[in-house]
Amino acid sequence: MPVKSYKKYISLLAFVGPAFIFYAIFLLIPTVAGMYYSFTDWNGLNPNYSFNGLANFIEALREDPDFVNSLLFTLKYVLFMVVLQNVLALMLAVFIESKTRTKGFFRTIFFMPNMISTIISAFMWTFVFSQVLPQIAEKTVMKFLDQLWIGDPKYSFYSIIIVSLWNGVGYMMIIYLAALQGVPQSLKEAAHIDGATPFQAFRNVTMPMITHAITICFFLTLNGAFKVYEVVYGLTGGGPGRSTQVITMNIYEEAFSNNFRYGYASAKSVILFVIILIFTFIQIRVMKKKEVEA
Repeated sequence: MPVKSYKKYISLLAFVGPAFIFYAIFLLIPTVAGMYYSFTDWNGLNPNYSFNGLANFIEALREDPDFVNSLLFTLKYVLFMVVLQNVLALMLAVFIESKTRTKGFFRTIFFMPNMISTIISAFMWTFVFSQVLPQIAEKTVMKFLDQLWIGDPKYSFYSIIIVSLWNGVGYMMIIYLAALQGVPQSLKEAAHIDGATPFQAFRNVTMPMITHAITICFFLTLNGAFKVYEVVYGLTGGGPGRSTQVITMNIYEEAFSNNFRYGYASAKSVILFVIILIFTFIQIRVMKKKEVEA
Protein backbone atom coordinates (compact mmCIF):
# COMPACT_ATOMS: atom_id res chain seq x y z
CA MET A 1 0.00 0.00 0.00
CA PRO A 2 1.40 3.44 -0.92
CA VAL A 3 2.53 5.64 1.96
CA LYS A 4 0.02 8.38 1.05
CA SER A 5 -2.93 5.94 1.12
CA TYR A 6 -1.70 4.52 4.43
CA LYS A 7 -1.54 7.99 5.97
CA LYS A 8 -5.00 8.77 4.58
CA TYR A 9 -6.55 5.78 6.34
CA ILE A 10 -4.69 6.60 9.56
CA SER A 11 -6.05 10.14 9.54
CA LEU A 12 -9.59 8.91 8.87
CA LEU A 13 -9.28 6.40 11.70
CA ALA A 14 -8.04 9.15 14.03
CA PHE A 15 -11.14 11.22 13.34
CA VAL A 16 -13.64 8.34 13.48
CA GLY A 17 -11.98 6.35 16.25
CA PRO A 18 -13.04 8.38 19.34
CA ALA A 19 -16.66 8.59 18.20
CA PHE A 20 -16.71 4.88 17.36
CA ILE A 21 -15.31 3.99 20.80
CA PHE A 22 -18.14 5.86 22.53
CA TYR A 23 -20.64 4.34 20.09
CA ALA A 24 -19.38 0.84 20.85
CA ILE A 25 -19.31 1.33 24.63
CA PHE A 26 -22.72 2.92 25.01
CA LEU A 27 -24.68 1.26 22.17
CA LEU A 28 -23.11 -1.75 20.47
CA ILE A 29 -21.89 -3.58 23.57
CA PRO A 30 -25.14 -3.04 25.57
CA THR A 31 -27.17 -4.15 22.54
CA VAL A 32 -25.19 -7.36 22.11
CA ALA A 33 -25.28 -7.96 25.88
CA GLY A 34 -29.05 -7.48 25.93
CA MET A 35 -29.48 -10.06 23.19
CA TYR A 36 -27.22 -12.41 25.12
CA TYR A 37 -29.18 -11.98 28.38
CA SER A 38 -32.48 -12.54 26.56
CA PHE A 39 -31.63 -16.24 26.56
CA THR A 40 -31.04 -16.32 30.33
CA ASP A 41 -33.01 -15.99 33.57
CA TRP A 42 -30.77 -13.19 34.93
CA ASN A 43 -32.47 -10.82 37.39
CA GLY A 44 -30.14 -7.90 36.74
CA LEU A 45 -28.25 -8.17 40.05
CA ASN A 46 -27.23 -11.73 40.80
CA PRO A 47 -24.02 -12.73 38.99
CA ASN A 48 -25.29 -16.31 38.84
CA TYR A 49 -27.80 -17.12 36.12
CA SER A 50 -28.61 -19.95 33.76
CA PHE A 51 -29.51 -20.24 30.11
CA ASN A 52 -33.08 -21.12 29.27
CA GLY A 53 -33.01 -21.00 25.47
CA LEU A 54 -36.14 -19.64 23.86
CA ALA A 55 -38.24 -19.94 27.01
CA ASN A 56 -38.41 -16.16 27.52
CA PHE A 57 -39.63 -15.56 23.97
CA ILE A 58 -42.21 -18.33 24.17
CA GLU A 59 -43.52 -17.02 27.49
CA ALA A 60 -43.76 -13.45 26.18
CA LEU A 61 -45.73 -14.37 23.06
CA ARG A 62 -47.88 -17.19 24.46
CA GLU A 63 -48.24 -16.76 28.21
CA ASP A 64 -48.07 -13.01 28.82
CA PRO A 65 -51.36 -11.32 27.85
CA ASP A 66 -50.17 -7.97 29.24
CA PHE A 67 -47.24 -7.97 26.83
CA VAL A 68 -49.41 -8.97 23.87
CA ASN A 69 -51.98 -6.28 24.71
CA SER A 70 -49.24 -3.65 25.04
CA LEU A 71 -47.87 -4.76 21.68
CA LEU A 72 -51.29 -4.43 20.02
CA PHE A 73 -51.83 -1.02 21.62
CA THR A 74 -48.41 0.11 20.38
CA LEU A 75 -49.19 -1.07 16.83
CA LYS A 76 -52.45 0.91 16.96
CA TYR A 77 -50.55 3.98 18.16
CA VAL A 78 -47.93 3.56 15.42
CA LEU A 79 -50.60 3.36 12.71
CA PHE A 80 -52.30 6.56 13.86
CA MET A 81 -49.02 8.44 14.31
CA VAL A 82 -47.47 7.48 10.98
CA VAL A 83 -50.54 8.62 9.07
CA LEU A 84 -51.65 11.67 11.07
CA GLN A 85 -48.23 13.12 11.88
CA ASN A 86 -47.03 13.04 8.29
CA VAL A 87 -50.30 14.30 6.82
CA LEU A 88 -50.52 17.20 9.29
CA ALA A 89 -46.83 18.05 8.95
CA LEU A 90 -47.06 18.12 5.15
CA MET A 91 -50.23 20.24 5.24
CA LEU A 92 -48.58 22.73 7.60
CA ALA A 93 -45.46 22.82 5.43
CA VAL A 94 -47.50 23.56 2.31
CA PHE A 95 -49.47 26.23 4.17
CA ILE A 96 -46.34 27.95 5.49
CA GLU A 97 -44.56 27.73 2.14
CA SER A 98 -47.49 29.55 0.53
CA LYS A 99 -46.97 32.49 2.88
CA THR A 100 -44.31 34.99 1.92
CA ARG A 101 -44.21 37.66 4.59
CA THR A 102 -45.29 35.61 7.62
CA LYS A 103 -43.40 32.43 6.79
CA GLY A 104 -40.88 32.84 9.62
CA PHE A 105 -43.59 33.59 12.18
CA PHE A 106 -45.68 30.51 11.39
CA ARG A 107 -42.61 28.29 11.16
CA THR A 108 -41.57 29.36 14.67
CA ILE A 109 -45.06 28.97 16.14
CA PHE A 110 -45.61 25.45 14.83
CA PHE A 111 -42.09 24.27 15.64
CA MET A 112 -42.10 25.68 19.17
CA PRO A 113 -43.85 22.66 20.84
CA ASN A 114 -40.98 20.47 19.65
CA MET A 115 -38.60 22.56 21.75
CA ILE A 116 -40.41 21.53 24.94
CA SER A 117 -39.50 18.26 26.63
CA THR A 118 -42.01 15.50 25.90
CA ILE A 119 -42.56 14.71 29.57
CA ILE A 120 -43.13 18.41 30.32
CA SER A 121 -45.63 18.56 27.46
CA ALA A 122 -47.45 15.57 28.93
CA PHE A 123 -47.72 17.25 32.34
CA MET A 124 -48.95 20.47 30.71
CA TRP A 125 -51.62 18.64 28.77
CA THR A 126 -52.68 16.71 31.86
CA PHE A 127 -53.71 20.07 33.32
CA VAL A 128 -55.47 20.99 30.05
CA PHE A 129 -57.44 17.75 29.90
CA SER A 130 -58.40 17.71 33.57
CA GLN A 131 -59.00 21.43 34.24
CA VAL A 132 -59.15 23.62 31.14
CA LEU A 133 -61.36 21.56 28.82
CA PRO A 134 -64.08 20.87 31.44
CA GLN A 135 -64.28 24.60 32.21
CA ILE A 136 -64.54 25.43 28.50
CA ALA A 137 -67.31 22.88 28.14
CA GLU A 138 -69.13 24.32 31.15
CA LYS A 139 -69.03 27.90 29.90
CA THR A 140 -69.64 27.26 26.19
CA VAL A 141 -71.80 25.07 23.98
CA MET A 142 -68.92 22.63 23.39
CA LYS A 143 -70.19 20.11 25.93
CA PHE A 144 -68.36 17.27 24.17
CA LEU A 145 -65.09 18.55 25.68
CA ASP A 146 -66.23 17.52 29.16
CA GLN A 147 -64.87 13.97 29.08
CA LEU A 148 -62.55 11.87 31.18
CA TRP A 149 -59.72 12.33 28.69
CA ILE A 150 -57.20 10.55 30.90
CA GLY A 151 -59.30 8.38 33.19
CA ASP A 152 -61.55 6.76 30.57
CA PRO A 153 -60.01 4.07 28.31
CA LYS A 154 -62.28 5.24 25.45
CA TYR A 155 -60.66 8.69 25.41
CA SER A 156 -57.20 8.18 26.92
CA PHE A 157 -55.83 6.84 23.62
CA TYR A 158 -56.93 9.99 21.81
CA SER A 159 -55.40 12.21 24.48
CA ILE A 160 -52.08 10.42 23.92
CA ILE A 161 -52.38 10.92 20.15
CA ILE A 162 -53.20 14.62 20.57
CA VAL A 163 -50.18 15.31 22.78
CA SER A 164 -47.85 13.25 20.57
CA LEU A 165 -48.95 15.13 17.47
CA TRP A 166 -48.70 18.50 19.21
CA ASN A 167 -45.15 17.69 20.27
CA GLY A 168 -43.87 16.01 17.10
CA VAL A 169 -45.55 17.53 14.04
CA GLY A 170 -43.30 20.60 14.06
CA TYR A 171 -40.11 18.59 13.54
CA MET A 172 -41.51 16.75 10.52
CA MET A 173 -42.87 20.04 9.20
CA ILE A 174 -39.33 21.48 9.06
CA ILE A 175 -38.15 18.51 6.99
CA TYR A 176 -41.06 18.88 4.58
CA LEU A 177 -40.44 22.63 4.36
CA ALA A 178 -36.83 22.03 3.35
CA ALA A 179 -37.98 19.59 0.67
CA LEU A 180 -40.66 21.96 -0.67
CA GLN A 181 -38.13 24.77 -0.96
CA GLY A 182 -36.04 22.49 -3.17
CA VAL A 183 -38.80 22.04 -5.76
CA PRO A 184 -37.92 24.19 -8.83
CA GLN A 185 -40.34 27.06 -9.30
CA SER A 186 -40.08 26.62 -13.06
CA LEU A 187 -41.81 23.22 -12.83
CA LYS A 188 -44.72 24.72 -10.90
CA GLU A 189 -45.04 27.55 -13.42
CA ALA A 190 -44.96 25.07 -16.31
CA ALA A 191 -47.74 23.04 -14.72
CA HIS A 192 -49.79 26.21 -14.20
CA ILE A 193 -49.29 27.25 -17.84
CA ASP A 194 -50.41 23.78 -18.97
CA GLY A 195 -53.69 24.32 -17.11
CA ALA A 196 -53.08 22.13 -14.07
CA THR A 197 -55.08 22.92 -10.96
CA PRO A 198 -53.17 23.56 -7.69
CA PHE A 199 -54.05 20.05 -6.50
CA GLN A 200 -52.92 18.46 -9.78
CA ALA A 201 -49.66 20.43 -9.68
CA PHE A 202 -49.04 19.32 -6.10
CA ARG A 203 -49.82 15.66 -6.83
CA ASN A 204 -47.93 15.36 -10.14
CA VAL A 205 -45.08 17.84 -9.67
CA THR A 206 -44.44 18.55 -5.99
CA MET A 207 -45.08 15.12 -4.47
CA PRO A 208 -42.63 13.22 -6.74
CA MET A 209 -39.98 15.85 -5.98
CA ILE A 210 -40.27 15.47 -2.18
CA THR A 211 -40.49 11.67 -2.00
CA HIS A 212 -37.09 11.56 -0.31
CA ALA A 213 -38.41 13.74 2.51
CA ILE A 214 -41.48 11.53 2.87
CA THR A 215 -39.17 8.51 3.23
CA ILE A 216 -37.18 10.24 5.98
CA CYS A 217 -40.27 11.43 7.86
CA PHE A 218 -41.95 8.02 7.67
CA PHE A 219 -38.77 6.41 8.97
CA LEU A 220 -38.44 8.84 11.89
CA THR A 221 -42.14 8.66 12.78
CA LEU A 222 -42.20 4.87 12.62
CA ASN A 223 -39.19 4.42 14.87
CA GLY A 224 -40.26 7.10 17.32
CA ALA A 225 -43.80 5.74 17.59
CA PHE A 226 -42.62 2.22 18.39
CA LYS A 227 -40.35 3.57 21.15
CA VAL A 228 -42.91 5.94 22.69
CA TYR A 229 -42.68 6.17 26.47
CA GLU A 230 -42.60 9.68 27.95
CA VAL A 231 -45.96 10.93 26.71
CA VAL A 232 -47.79 7.82 27.94
CA TYR A 233 -45.96 7.87 31.26
CA GLY A 234 -46.72 11.56 31.79
CA LEU A 235 -50.38 11.39 30.79
CA THR A 236 -51.78 8.05 31.92
CA GLY A 237 -48.91 6.01 33.36
CA GLY A 238 -50.21 3.14 31.24
CA GLY A 239 -53.68 3.30 32.80
CA PRO A 240 -56.42 3.23 33.60
CA GLY A 241 -55.44 -0.30 34.52
CA ARG A 242 -53.15 -1.33 31.69
CA SER A 243 -55.38 -0.06 28.88
CA THR A 244 -52.78 2.39 27.52
CA GLN A 245 -49.60 0.54 28.39
CA VAL A 246 -47.16 0.60 25.49
CA ILE A 247 -44.54 -2.05 24.93
CA THR A 248 -41.68 0.08 26.28
CA MET A 249 -43.53 0.57 29.56
CA ASN A 250 -44.17 -3.16 29.79
CA ILE A 251 -40.47 -3.86 29.29
CA TYR A 252 -39.45 -1.28 31.90
CA GLU A 253 -41.95 -2.68 34.39
CA GLU A 254 -40.66 -6.20 33.86
CA ALA A 255 -37.01 -5.25 34.30
CA PHE A 256 -36.99 -2.55 36.98
CA SER A 257 -40.39 -1.91 38.53
CA ASN A 258 -41.76 -5.08 40.09
CA ASN A 259 -40.42 -8.37 38.84
CA PHE A 260 -36.72 -7.62 38.19
CA ARG A 261 -36.67 -10.24 35.43
CA TYR A 262 -33.93 -8.63 33.40
CA GLY A 263 -33.44 -11.60 31.07
CA TYR A 264 -37.16 -11.80 30.35
CA ALA A 265 -37.32 -8.04 29.73
CA SER A 266 -34.34 -8.36 27.38
CA ALA A 267 -36.24 -10.97 25.39
CA LYS A 268 -39.15 -8.54 25.04
CA SER A 269 -36.70 -5.86 23.91
CA VAL A 270 -35.35 -8.20 21.24
CA ILE A 271 -38.90 -8.85 20.04
CA LEU A 272 -39.47 -5.10 19.81
CA PHE A 273 -36.17 -4.69 17.96
CA VAL A 274 -37.13 -7.36 15.41
CA ILE A 275 -40.58 -5.79 14.88
CA ILE A 276 -39.07 -2.33 14.31
CA LEU A 277 -36.46 -3.83 11.99
CA ILE A 278 -39.09 -5.59 9.87
CA PHE A 279 -41.39 -2.55 9.63
CA THR A 280 -38.47 -0.24 8.87
CA PHE A 281 -37.10 -2.55 6.18
CA ILE A 282 -40.51 -2.80 4.49
CA GLN A 283 -41.13 0.95 4.73
CA ILE A 284 -37.72 1.92 3.32
CA ARG A 285 -37.95 -0.66 0.54
CA VAL A 286 -41.40 0.55 -0.53
CA MET A 287 -40.54 4.25 -0.28
CA LYS A 288 -37.22 3.86 -2.08
CA LYS A 289 -39.09 2.15 -4.91
CA LYS A 290 -41.44 5.12 -5.05
CA GLU A 291 -38.44 7.45 -5.22
CA VAL A 292 -37.03 5.55 -8.19
CA GLU A 293 -40.39 5.61 -9.98
CA ALA A 294 -40.72 9.34 -9.32
